[in-house]
Parts: sequence; structure tokens; C-alpha cells
Amino acid sequence: MSRSASRHAIIIGGGASGVLLAYQLLHHPTRDFHVTLIEQRPDIGRGLAYHSGNPEHLLNVRVANMSALPDEPDHFWRWLTSRAADAPLCPDPYCFVPRRIYGDYVASLLRPLMSDGGASPRLSIVQGTCVGVSEGETDVVAMLDDGRCHIGDIIVLATGHDTRSSSPGYLDPWVSPSSAGIAADDAVLILGSGLTMVDYVLSLLTDGHRGPIIAMSRRGLLAKAHRRAEPMRIDEAEVPFGVGLSQLLRWFRGRVEAHVADGGDWRGVVDGIRPYTQRLWRELPPISKRRFLEHARAWWDVHRHRMAPEVEARIAHALYAGHLTLVAGKIIGIQPNEAGAWVRYRRRGQREILDLQVGAIVDCTGIVKDPRATTNPAVRSLFDQGLARVDPLCIGIETSADCAIVNRDGVPSRRLFAVGPLTRAAFWEIIAIPDIRTQCAALAAQLATKDEARPFEHIGARPP
Repeated sequence: MSRSASRHAIIIGGGASGVLLAYQLLHHPTRDFHVTLIEQRPDIGRGLAYHSGNPEHLLNVRVANMSALPDEPDHFWRWLTSRAADAPLCPDPYCFVPRRIYGDYVASLLRPLMSDGGASPRLSIVQGTCVGVSEGETDVVAMLDDGRCHIGDIIVLATGHDTRSSSPGYLDPWVSPSSAGIAADDAVLILGSGLTMVDYVLSLLTDGHRGPIIAMSRRGLLAKAHRRAEPMRIDEAEVPFGVGLSQLLRWFRGRVEAHVADGGDWRGVVDGIRPYTQRLWRELPPISKRRFLEHARAWWDVHRHRMAPEVEARIAHALYAGHLTLVAGKIIGIQPNEAGAWVRYRRRGQREILDLQVGAIVDCTGIVKDPRATTNPAVRSLFDQGLARVDPLCIGIETSADCAIVNRDGVPSRRLFAVGPLTRAAFWEIIAIPDIRTQCAALAAQLATKDEARPFEHIGARPP
């Protein structure tokens, strides 16, 4: 098979999404790509999700479903067993491994290409922070904070979750409790009860924390745990695409009730519907999308994004021992003091205002809710130039079905694209590896069919 002329793709973000896309581009059978991967951290493949060195922080997806390659579903399992053939880390593909191990795996995908010498290597890894993106008629430019500029044919944003800057007085959940200076006997208030909260509780327990831990969220819901339940076979013709939220939920609950009545596990239905979730989201009426985000999202998340059984056991023990308390409530006010902060809050469904003295407050409420509040300078530059706009639901930048970034006039770009969590407005279920790997493979195939190409002399950095 003949190969088409080469193209230069600049990927901003060297976490899992960026590495998976780079791998697909560099291994495409019909097009030669040169890839410049820009990552602000010193190593690639980890991003926010897989940089944790805490062995207690496990994947929330079993090994069997975590292959980076959609056409090789056992790729991660084979890599894992090859690392320790005599004493495998997992007894079988249904186990859960530390996230740092998965970061090693993602980084290993590009390692063979990183030693590829020659005058024009196909992969360039650049450490730095992209602070600006511009689009011209014939090229695109990524500008770094040190003044370097990289010119290419296309730019793909793969910057992952856009986390919020911690508010004054709040601790960053990505900084370990010991580094944050939390005393062992301090009462710790954690805002949010999702998987980030779970990780932080594990970090506290690992550090030997003895004080009370209070996790507070609006509904006080805790993620469910995984079980060995096979996905239910659901035919696409059975799924009621395009209906309103109420009708869709009635259908879904009916399937769960029938499956459980037959001796099945609700997890099988949740996992069985997964191949259709992106289409369901795409065809859901706009008003139903808003209702889902407001009323049903939290319930879906705790059933869809589950904990490893080992993690569930530790959290359950902490709850049973009274070390961890889960509260459904709302913060009314916070008054800093010498001992930490005096917190006033109200439990869900009650009017009484309660008080709580804590030594530290940790913000685990997750990602930026309004994309316009982003602290990511590359995304900020797109908004400032009108090269991107917020989607109508205000949950992400607007992208087309083929991942092209839509400008303020509603026109999809021919040279600017996005993958991974940045595209949740269009795809919703796009934060887990099984979804991201499919998206990256599809985008690579699409970009390989484009006709525009740049000669290799334009590849690389140039002075400002």
C-alpha cells in the first residue's frame, strides 16, 4: 500500500489522550506523520490521572478493559504480564493495578519511537507550556511560554481535565497530605464525594492520619464498587435513541429490574449500554441534556464510574470505624482561624445551620464547571481569538462529530481539533481509556485522508 505525503501534527498535552493519538498517527499505514508532542511535565503518558505514586491509588477500570489499542484488547494485559512473568502483578485480567503502573504502560507506547534517529525523526517531544494557538490559511502555530513556536498542519488539544485552581484556604487534592502540612490529628473537610475524594482519603490513611475526615457533597453519594459481572448483551435496535430523558430512564430502569430479577447484576446493564452512550447523548434533546446534568448525572456517575473492590473495602472500613463521615449538605460559610477554619453548613433537606471546626479543607469537587473559567492558556487563547466557543450546555468547548473545534461563528476548523475530556460536550462519555482510544484511532484515520501536507523543513521550533 502506497503512503501519502507527510503531515505535521502538533499535539498539546502529553498525558494518556495525547500519547494514544500520537501512537495512532505514527502507526498509520497509509500516511507519514511527524508528531510534535508538547507536555509541561518532565515525562509523558501520566498527565493528571496517572502521575500518582501512591500504590493505593488503583485504576477504576479492570485491566482487561484498559488496552490502549482498540484492535488489541489484551495489549495491556500482555504488557503487564511481560513485566513480571514469575510473579505477575495481577492474578488475572479482571484485577485492578496502581495508576502509576498504567502511566508506565502509556509511556512505553512511544518509547520505541523516541530512539528513532535520523535527520528528521518522526516524533519530537517538547517539554514546555503552550500559551497560545493560532490558525492560518496554510498552517497552525503553537507558541510556548519560553518564546518557542512550532508550526504544523494541524493542532490537536489533548490537555485532559481542566482542574480548577484551589480557592484561598483550600488545599489542592493533587498535593499529598504530608506535603500540604496536614497534622495527623486534624479534622479534615473534603468538598466532594467522588473518586478524587476517595483517593485523598486513601492518601490520608496511608500517611497515618488519625483525625476525623468529613466528605461533603450536595447529595452525599459514594461511588459503587466493581464486581465480576459480564456486560449484558443489548441490541442496538432495542435502545430508544432520540427520546426524552424520562422515557429513556424508564426504559433503562426496566432493563435493570428485569436483569436483576433473572439473577443478573445491575452492573451488567450499565456496562452493556456503554457502546451506545455517546449516540444516546448526541441524540438526546437539548432540554433533556440539561435535566440529566441537573438531576441524574450524580446518580449515573456513581454507578458508571466505580471503585476497585480493594478500595471499596478500605473506604467501607473507614466509614464503619467512624474515621470517615459522608455528609449530604451545603457549605453556608467558612471563617478562617488560627486552628484552620470554622465551617457553617446545612444538611440536605434541613434548615438548621450546623458548625464544624476543621484543621484543613480540601477541594475535591473536580473539573472546571464553566469552560470560560479555564486556567489553561492554550484553551484561553482560542476563546480570546474566537477560534473556539463554549457549547450550549456550558460543559466544554464545542466540537463537531469529527473532533474539529468550532469557532465563535459556528464553523468547524479544518486544522484545530481536540480529543479526550475536552470534547465531553459532544461525546459525554469520553473520560475513560476505552472511549478515548477509539476516538483517537478514528481521528487518526480521518486526518490521514486529508490532502494538505507540509514538507519536513517546516517541522520543529523556530524563534519568536
